[in-house]
Amino acid sequence: MQHLLSIKELTQSQLLAILALAKKIKNNPAEYRRALDGKSVVMLFEKPSLRTRVSFDIGINKLGGHCLYLDQQNGALGQRETVADFATNISCWADAIVARTYSHTTIEQLAEHGSVPVINALSDLYHPCQALADFLTLSEQFDDVSKAKLVYVGDGNNVTHSLIYGAAILGLTMTVICPEGAFPDALIVTEAQALAQKNGGKLTLSADINAIEGHDAIYTDTWISMGDDTPLADIKARFAPYQVNSELMAKAGAKYFMHCLPAHRGVEVTDEVMDGEGSLILHQAENRMHAQNAVLVTLLS
Repeated sequence: MQHLLSIKELTQSQLLAILALAKKIKNNPAEYRRALDGKSVVMLFEKPSLRTRVSFDIGINKLGGHCLYLDQQNGALGQRETVADFATNISCWADAIVARTYSHTTIEQLAEHGSVPVINALSDLYHPCQALADFLTLSEQFDDVSKAKLVYVGDGNNVTHSLIYGAAILGLTMTVICPEGAFPDALIVTEAQALAQKNGGKLTLSADINAIEGHDAIYTDTWISMGDDTPLADIKARFAPYQVNSELMAKAGAKYFMHCLPAHRGVEVTDEVMDGEGSLILHQAENRMHAQNAVLVTLLS
């Protein structure tokens, strides 16, 4: 591994190794207290964040490294100076770049022009760090994570893209249920289905909410992405049948509920499910740090 730009660039053995290392770091933090000793990581954020910023900052500190946060008060990367100049300059001082950007092209340019590892902390196409945390969380519930049956309900987005790639590489059975016109990118779906077939998994897409039956975990995300100015009333009308509530959990036969957060309570998911016994949302949030630490150790060791 040189970078983490997308889950799809990982082999099955690499993905399993990251999950295994994340568990080791989580369970034996003292052993990794100096893993990033003398290393500095620059975090470039075009978008605001809670979990991503805090989990990277504290996680890097727990590994003995130094973290520098740069927001973009002057606008998106590439406006004040080119992305290439950002990348080459930061590479003079830092040992890695973590970037949360609007466009995935910006992530790719940072990796192309910089000389240090780049980690995609979110772009319009992918959210690999979130998906790694999600599969780490599932692997803590199932002895063999490939046996988990996962269903994603709602808006097909960057999180969905990373989840379907990860599920396909690990060989999971995964179903994606979205309203018509809200499906994930067709090319990404095609690539993921090919990966699933290769690894013994299965990826199915449907607009029929009844396809939710027979899954172990239901995953949803906000119906309205950051920066989307579509009226909430219009979105609610379109997505209402896809709300995750106790009835939908029962229909699926699902034991677990997952959400990458932040959530609009009472919109895409009810409080009863969010705070219920089977909710894994805080496990996912905590595991962001452990999964990201595993990536950092892998890239910088």
